[in-house]
Amino acid sequence: MDFSTLTIHSAPPYPMGATPHHDGTRFVVFSRNAACLTLLLFENPEDTEPAVEFQLNDSQHRFGDIWSVYVKGVRHGCLYAWRAHGNWNPSSGHRFNSDAQLIDPYARGICGPYEWREQEIDESVPLVPKSLVTHPPYHWKRTAASYIPMEDTVIYEVHLKGFTAHPSSETHGRGAINRFIEKIPYLRNLGITTVEFLPVQSFAENENINRNPFTGERLKNYWGYSTIGFMAVHPPYGSMDERGSELSEFRNLVNILHENGLEVILDIVFNHTAEGNETGPTLSFRGLDNSIYYMLGEDQSTYRNFSGCGNTVNCNHPVVRDFILDVLRYWVVEIGVDGFRFDLASILGRDQNGELLDNPPLVERIAEDPILRSVKIIAEAWDAGGAYQVGSFPGTRWSEWNGKFRDDIRKFWLTGEGNIRDLAMRLSGSEDLYGHSGRTPLHSINFITSHDGFSLRDLVSYDFKHNENNGEKNRDGENHNISNNHGVEGPSDDLKIRKNRLISMKNLLTTLFISQGVPMISSGDEIGHTKSGNNNSYCQDNPVNWFDWRRFSGVLDISQQGYEDPDENDISEAAQLYSLIRALIELRKSNEILRRKIFFRGIPVKTVGDVIMVPDVYWHDENHNDINWHRNDNFLGVLLGTDFELFPSSTPIEMLFNGTGEDKNINLKMVDGFNWVKIIDTSCDEILPLDLFENGTPLDDFSLVVKSRSTVILMLKKTI
Repeated sequence: MDFSTLTIHSAPPYPMGATPHHDGTRFVVFSRNAACLTLLLFENPEDTEPAVEFQLNDSQHRFGDIWSVYVKGVRHGCLYAWRAHGNWNPSSGHRFNSDAQLIDPYARGICGPYEWREQEIDESVPLVPKSLVTHPPYHWKRTAASYIPMEDTVIYEVHLKGFTAHPSSETHGRGAINRFIEKIPYLRNLGITTVEFLPVQSFAENENINRNPFTGERLKNYWGYSTIGFMAVHPPYGSMDERGSELSEFRNLVNILHENGLEVILDIVFNHTAEGNETGPTLSFRGLDNSIYYMLGEDQSTYRNFSGCGNTVNCNHPVVRDFILDVLRYWVVEIGVDGFRFDLASILGRDQNGELLDNPPLVERIAEDPILRSVKIIAEAWDAGGAYQVGSFPGTRWSEWNGKFRDDIRKFWLTGEGNIRDLAMRLSGSEDLYGHSGRTPLHSINFITSHDGFSLRDLVSYDFKHNENNGEKNRDGENHNISNNHGVEGPSDDLKIRKNRLISMKNLLTTLFISQGVPMISSGDEIGHTKSGNNNSYCQDNPVNWFDWRRFSGVLDISQQGYEDPDENDISEAAQLYSLIRALIELRKSNEILRRKIFFRGIPVKTVGDVIMVPDVYWHDENHNDINWHRNDNFLGVLLGTDFELFPSSTPIEMLFNGTGEDKNINLKMVDGFNWVKIIDTSCDEILPLDLFENGTPLDDFSLVVKSRSTVILMLKKTI
């Protein structure tokens, strides 16, 4: 590009960001309190000085609080940044720094290195990536996604890079996005319906100044919860074939997932940004209009920190609300995603002073926005400021990560602190949380583990966190894990301990998938992935987090420096876990009793002159007597579809949960012309087939033994 031939002109103040036209590009940005703005254009991503800069003035380039300019001769692929001139007065909330090169909040592409060094303070200028003028969305068409009802949804939470970063992935595409495509058959075979990506928006990967104290390795922000470009795909996830290729590649990934019948949900972080607190770098929002974009302390020179990450986005300022909605619409319309999981979503409901609102404008706007009406919206209904809104997040359209489900199921199976009352409530869809507001079981996103915390295997292998590799002297991460190491901390060759751990994992997974609500699993749990006890692995871009395909494939001859290379027992256990999850998902799909849209209420049946209510669930003890909810014995029987003639498209199911330390002899309900078929027994070592019902083991009579601390599922089958 010949920068000497570029000319600038006045331009309309909309749309925001950089919009290329046939002979140039329009640049539009918001700043209310800047005295003036300068547009910087660069030749190379590594350049620290612009090739040319254009200073905007009030008379030609300002419309209210919007600054806009048209630069004739600029095409897609051009690198740019903003410089905002104004007062440096932290006590008034203003942190304008005329030396800082600022990322456009509406940039569709980010290009170039970013490095944050410990010795820098807020007045200094870090090496900041440039914004990128991207291709317009030519030939736009709606992607082939088909909406998957919530009752049919099974969510798979996964890190885009970590899924194929391990050498054992044996993928050949360039870039994490293209390599992920090669693994789509695996996801389809597992049976999940919805891929939930950890943040894919451009983030500050190199902001972490800590080092692994044992290896000296510089640690990273691996998870991605430190956004610098809300409309840009993280560049290292692309093939780097050309500037901004990651955008078209990610759009292509979404299309291919849709073609394979899979939805895409993005984990998105509106609660804070990578700029941190008052000692952090000036990258974008802080330099453009600090007092608008962030919640400030009473003295205006500090930041309210409800995120635990240094700053809190001022979500309910009208300008910021508009920005957030523009971001969401962009990912839905231009990229084609099917929903969002909102990190620390309670912050979305705080006012500009940090107080929780009864009817937050942003939360309502997201739920009611015409473009977003058909997408899934999921709240992590808490924040680091003490808000915990599980069951009470505002609005009736939002689903929630059900942290209460996670904790109660862990307590029942792992600590002895649980009870059958809480187990029954979680199995039935958490009516205590969602029933009072007119919501349904489908508002509950049920999970046992997620990216944050112990993996499933570590949950049954460690009593304490082991985060020393994070370089924070094991001070980071959650201390209350509700876990059980089964007798020894960490890996064990004791076959009895391994057996008990495997049974516990099976119990947790089985309870998850046969509960009412929407199940979610964390990638790697289906093959028994371990993080070696690290419950805050946000900074580990290595085998601690990477999906180890050797556990799935059984191939052990791939050398990889990492943690706890799998042995034959690991692979055998992984095969059992994987087959169990496939079978449980198939069981959910084939039986509507497990995918209810309403809470248990009883079935109205008309008799002669009357309408009676036939129970749609029966809670019982080992003798098939009505359950005594006040007893301490942790055994629970659940019979769904007690009158099988009322469920023509389903089969009655018996679920037996033995959380006690002794085996239980169970008497089953007798049904003439039918036999009970045992389809799942978590105490058994077995690879389960998908067609469980056809291949289940018919019982000789109407009794069986449920081993201690195990789960049994049975279904009725007609006798010949």
